[in-house]
Amino acid sequence: MQWHVSLCVFSALHTRDNWESGLRVGVGCPVLDELLRGGLPVGAITELSGESGAGKTQLAMQFCLSVQYPTQYRGLGSGAVYICTEDSFPIRRLQQLIREQSHLRSDVPQELIHSLQFSDQVYIEHAADLDSLHMCLSRRVPLLLAQGLVRLLVLDSVAALFRSEFKADDWLERNKQLLAFSSTLHHLSQEFTTPVLCINQVTDVFNSGDNSLGPLSCPVSPALGLAWANRVMMRLMMRRLQVTVARGDQSSVLRRLEIIFAPHLPRDGQDIAVWREGVRGIGGAPLAQTHDLGFNNK
Repeated sequence: MQWHVSLCVFSALHTRDNWESGLRVGVGCPVLDELLRGGLPVGAITELSGESGAGKTQLAMQFCLSVQYPTQYRGLGSGAVYICTEDSFPIRRLQQLIREQSHLRSDVPQELIHSLQFSDQVYIEHAADLDSLHMCLSRRVPLLLAQGLVRLLVLDSVAALFRSEFKADDWLERNKQLLAFSSTLHHLSQEFTTPVLCINQVTDVFNSGDNSLGPLSCPVSPALGLAWANRVMMRLMMRRLQVTVARGDQSSVLRRLEIIFAPHLPRDGQDIAVWREGVRGIGGAPLAQTHDLGFNNK
């Protein structure tokens, strides 16, 4: 495997022009779209990190549907490519989100929602190692982007392959490959004016006072260290709280979505829940709350 850095030079000026253009992929929830000032910016890498079960994949799939709406509804009028490097893609959950779009997107005319072929516009790829990931990013993904079939790239997750293929004493080679890999993502995002969403794992932080890469007073930090953090334009983190909220016949573990850093956003956060129709910010009337004993993994 050889990542071609010379063809993927990162241009900070180009990236700034892209995200200042105003194009965003919204979440589909007014509370969260306000938090993110519209959603994922085009032409840049956004990282979404968190522990297992935090809801990262849920939010990523929601973006895969949101991108398909026209620009007046915070979409880009195209599909998404979703690259899995760990678990199999949760197709049943995606189908449920599609069925519930009319409940999530009350701002969109029903006839428009029913006219969109959501499932046909989510292209799922699997990469079991770095070689197959390189093949996917250098051949299949550029073809989909060039044909206008997709305008969102999701990688779930970025840390899995780099953690499994490099030992601790191979950090220099790992960082070299990581740099080239991130340059490839930047190249794709800028050439095709496409948002890139990378889901990341977390690692334990033994001295939380020195944790500048994650939330304040948090015992975990996004994986892959500064070599990766310096290549990300916007860093988000999701974490579970020890509370369960209820709404009608549904319940969900309360989460928090936090903005760790972004050039256009203040450091902020919002409590969220995962419902049948998707991820929503907690706002308005208070919901019934109970302490989470760890049995609800929704």
